[in-house]
Amino acid sequence: MKLYNFLSRKVEEFKPSGKTAASNAADVGLYTCGPTVYDFVHIGNWRTFVFEDILKRVLAFNGYKVNHVMNITDIDDKVINRAKSEKTTIRNLTRKYTDAFFGDLEKLNIIKADKYPIATDHINSMIRIIELLVKGGFAYVRDGSVYFSIAKFKGYGKLSGANIKGVKAGARVDVDEYDKDNPQDFALWKKESEDAKKRHEAFDSPWGVGRPGWHIECSAMSMQYLGESFDIHTGGVDLLFPHHENEIAQSEGATGKKFVNFWCEGEHLLVEGEKMAKRLGNIFTLKDVIEKGFDPVALRYLFLTAHYRSQLNFTWKSLEAAQNALNNLRGEVENWDTPKVGCAEFEGNFKEAINNDLDMPKASSVLWEMVKSDYPTSARHRSILSMDKVLGLGLDQVKGAELPKGAKELIARREQLRAEGDYEASDKMRKELKSIGVEVEDTSEGPKWKVKRGSR
Repeated sequence: MKLYNFLSRKVEEFKPSGKTAASNAADVGLYTCGPTVYDFVHIGNWRTFVFEDILKRVLAFNGYKVNHVMNITDIDDKVINRAKSEKTTIRNLTRKYTDAFFGDLEKLNIIKADKYPIATDHINSMIRIIELLVKGGFAYVRDGSVYFSIAKFKGYGKLSGANIKGVKAGARVDVDEYDKDNPQDFALWKKESEDAKKRHEAFDSPWGVGRPGWHIECSAMSMQYLGESFDIHTGGVDLLFPHHENEIAQSEGATGKKFVNFWCEGEHLLVEGEKMAKRLGNIFTLKDVIEKGFDPVALRYLFLTAHYRSQLNFTWKSLEAAQNALNNLRGEVENWDTPKVGCAEFEGNFKEAINNDLDMPKASSVLWEMVKSDYPTSARHRSILSMDKVLGLGLDQVKGAELPKGAKELIARREQLRAEGDYEASDKMRKELKSIGVEVEDTSEGPKWKVKRGSR
């Protein structure tokens, strides 16, 4: 199995380190940067989460036991600002959007992580790491806040390519997100007021009342559940800098060990050729997709049409095409014979594609080649269910569609006409069946029929 590693900037053979947290016997430790629960998750984030789900499924397909940890960020600048604007508490705000996240997760057939640590439940773990960094000379205290000194960490920039030459010593930044062209010492702990503590926005620490910076949260939660070194860290390419770069610096500064072996990042989702932005009004959620009459799994299908390291342009027309393709696939499967021995040739080609840096467009192409092949439907059925363990389209849930009223009698009458040798009349009846959405195929085992699913 090969994966592109953003750390080495090349495709590498994946081999698990064999090092996981002592409490878990998994082969592979996988950490995912989860949602910041201040709003509904938009479809760009869902593209990343589906890519991560595919990665986990491919690992399992190859026989690995995966320990998957995805954090929930319930305290940061965005959360605090949104709670103020909505005139609610952080707890009420984050509970609302956390529940919505899990509901959408299920609609997209995303397999749940083994652990969903919540940031505010791990403040003590964050404080311990910060104390190690201060003690080791990687961090310093200024006016009740604690900052990481990027000049003290020799490997800073190795993931994102950020260049710290010429950076003014001691230049600091307090916001969580900033540009790669302007790297500065970043906040590990931010000083806050006693009033903020009363609003559950701040916590006690050795440096006074404050709250953690965004980056330290992921270091603390990933290492607590996966160990100081683990196999794979995932996220979107927008997190490469500063978030993932800073995670490496603070984690390796604290432990002296390599933090993560493989960094896998999903590319941007564009909307009508543009990056999503509030000013453009092109930020859509799964709720928007559903309200327009689409099946959520059609969005998942659309994500599979592009490689995870390539940008994908979302349009409502492309989603409509994905919905139609999904309907066609379900229509093919619903009346196939009971699964038996599969199609080894196609299954081999499918596995080759998914193991080549998750080449899902190629894998989907193999699936359709098999669907249209001459293999018995029982064999195709067996193989497609195996492939769907990776694709996650829920094809094992597809049930045969009910025949329209009167169709059963027409099929029986047509078969009688064929037996009598009246092929002209039977052909007319085939057209009559087709007009009501029933396609009939004559086989050596008798007539096979399927109900054509509607298109959008």
